[in-house]
Amino acid sequence: MQEIPAPGPTLPPHVLVVDDDPALRELLEGYLAENELRVTAVASGRAMADVFEREAIDLVVLDLRLPGEDGMQLARQLRERAPVPIVLLTGKAEEADRVMGLEWGADDYVTKPFSPRELLARIRAVLRRYRQPAQAPVRDGQRRAYRFAGWELNLHTRRLTAPDGRKVELSNHEFSLLVALCGAPQRVLSRDQLLELSRLHSTEVYDRTVDVQVLRLRRKIESNPSQPVLILTERGAGYLFAAQVESLY
Repeated sequence: MQEIPAPGPTLPPHVLVVDDDPALRELLEGYLAENELRVTAVASGRAMADVFEREAIDLVVLDLRLPGEDGMQLARQLRERAPVPIVLLTGKAEEADRVMGLEWGADDYVTKPFSPRELLARIRAVLRRYRQPAQAPVRDGQRRAYRFAGWELNLHTRRLTAPDGRKVELSNHEFSLLVALCGAPQRVLSRDQLLELSRLHSTEVYDRTVDVQVLRLRRKIESNPSQPVLILTERGAGYLFAAQVESLY
């Protein structure tokens, strides 16, 4: 059996900052990015919802006092949407809000004014608690993305992001096959199983269909498609996805 490769470089966690103060947004964007986090910063709940439609977010930093919006309601909507970690930004006099936010599912809070270093420490602590293996049960179909060997496959937008941040186009067949492989990492899957899991059989019914799609997918995600380290061939059995896979819910 071929040796399973060590995990490759990974995409940094993606943090969404929601705060109406442009100076604070700029400060946090710069500081968190300097500390190996990807950051998107927006000023409103509507913009936050828009980001969720197109990105896989690992953690939300949410100001409870957004002008004209109920920050507590936004936190509640986030928790109902997906179990994404939430760190609240609150004022010194907002103890009742902090308690309510924690009761509704927020994971931590930071009181303004705060040091970026303190916020970074709390973000890292919460992210460590939220790491989940790909084999964890899917809850209500809320799995949002897979990450493997530095790649990110967004299941909502069907976008594949390379370790260097490039967007890689996938055909419908390639996307379906990669989803099937990510859902069963380090397991040998027969061609029949891959046909079923990826639903390739709905349009083409030959075993060679899988081989062709594997070849095309290798050309997009392998450094050297002729010597693959992610999608391995198990002679007489099928294929094995050798990467360590992380699920985002």
